[in-house]
Amino acid sequence: MFRQLSRCVNKIVDANVLQLNRGICSARCLLKKEAVAEMIEEKPIKPNTVLVEKDKNITLIGINRPRQRNAIDGQTAAKLCEAFSAFEADDASPVAVLYGIGGSFCSGFDILEMANEDESTVSVEILMMPEGSVGPTRRQLSKPVVCGINGYCVANGLELALMCDLRVMEESAVLGFFNRRFGVPVIDGGTARLPAMIGLSRALDLILTGRHVCAEEAHSMGIANRIVGTGEALNKAVELAKCLSKFPQSALNHDRKSVYSAVFDVSSFQQAIQNEIMYTSKDIIDQMHDGIKWFNKTFKDKDTDSWLKRDKSMADWYDEEVAEAAAKVEEEKQAKEALRIEAQQKAQEERERKFKEKTIKSTKVTEKQKTEKEMEKNAAAPESKEKGDRNVNSTESKSKVNYEEPKSQTSKEPKK
Repeated sequence: MFRQLSRCVNKIVDANVLQLNRGICSARCLLKKEAVAEMIEEKPIKPNTVLVEKDKNITLIGINRPRQRNAIDGQTAAKLCEAFSAFEADDASPVAVLYGIGGSFCSGFDILEMANEDESTVSVEILMMPEGSVGPTRRQLSKPVVCGINGYCVANGLELALMCDLRVMEESAVLGFFNRRFGVPVIDGGTARLPAMIGLSRALDLILTGRHVCAEEAHSMGIANRIVGTGEALNKAVELAKCLSKFPQSALNHDRKSVYSAVFDVSSFQQAIQNEIMYTSKDIIDQMHDGIKWFNKTFKDKDTDSWLKRDKSMADWYDEEVAEAAAKVEEEKQAKEALRIEAQQKAQEERERKFKEKTIKSTKVTEKQKTEKEMEKNAAAPESKEKGDRNVNSTESKSKVNYEEPKSQTSKEPKK
C-alpha cells in the first residue's frame, strides 16, 4: 500500500516538473522571438551621405544620396558644413573639389523632409540657419573650391554650386531654379552671388522664371567656367584643382579675397583699393620675392638683362597641366601596348618552339620506324633467298630423280 502511494506521489511530482520545464522552454522561446522581432524592427543603418577623401593634397567632398538625386536633408547639410570646416582647417590641403555621386550634382533641399515636419517650424529653422539649408552656402570660404557639375544642379543645389569659385560642367548637365514652381525662395546666397556673376538682368531671368539652362548657355553667361564631356566633370575638376594647388597660395588667396571684397564688401572703388592693400601680408611679400627670383633665373639673360623668351608668350599653366596629364596617359597607354605586344611575341615564340619540338620529335619517330622497317626487310631478305635456294635445290633434285628412274628400270630388264 505504501509503495503504491509512493509511486502515485512520484508520478504527480514528475508531471508537475515536466509541465514546469515546458513552461520555462515556452518562455525562453517567446523571449527569443521578441528579441528577433526587435532586431527586425530596428531601422537600417543610414549610409554616409557625405564622403570626404584625399587625392594627394586635394580634398574631395562628395554628396552621396543618389536615390534622391542628391537632395540634401538637414543631416547631410550639417555633414557638408563639417567637411568644409575641416578643409579650411587643413593647412596641407589648399583646394577642395565638390561633386555629386550617382549621376546628379544636387537637386536642392529635400522637400520630403520638410513635408514630414511641422511646416512653420521647418521654415523658420531653415531661414535662421547660420550656414545654409544645403551646407555652408551662407559662408565665405577662405580657400578655393572647384565643383564638378553633372546631371541635375537645380534649386538650392545651384546655389551650392555658386558658392564654389570655379565650376566644371558636363555638356549634358542642367541648371535652374526649379524651386520657383514649388514656391520655395532662393535663400542660400543665390540672390547675392548670381547677379555679381552674370549681371542683374540675366540673374533676374533665371531666378524669376525658374527655367532650365543647358551647359552651353551656362558657359556663355559665365556660370560654367569649363564644359567637358559626360562623365568627365570630376576628373577635370580635380585636374583644375591640382593646377591651382601648384601656385603660391598666399598670393592666390590674397587676390581671391580682394576680388570677393570688391564685389560684396565695398561701396566704392577707393575702398576696394584699400582692401587690396590691407589684405597684403608678409607671407605674400616673401612669396613675391621668391617669384621674382624664379622669373629672373628662368626668363632673363644675366648679361643683357633682356627676356630670353621675349618673342614667345608664357605658356598657360593650366594647358601645361592638361598636356602633361595627357602625355602621361599616352605613355601609360604605349607602355601597356608594348607589354601586350611583347607578351604576344613571347606566346608566338613559345608556340613555334613547341611546334618545332613536336615536328622534330615526330620526324625522329618516323625515321626510327623507317629504319626499323628497313632493318626488318634487310633481315628478312637473306632468309627468303636461302629459302628460295632450298626450294630450287629440292625441285632440281626431285626432277633429277624422276628423270633417272626410268633409266634404272630399263637397265634392270632381263635380256631376251
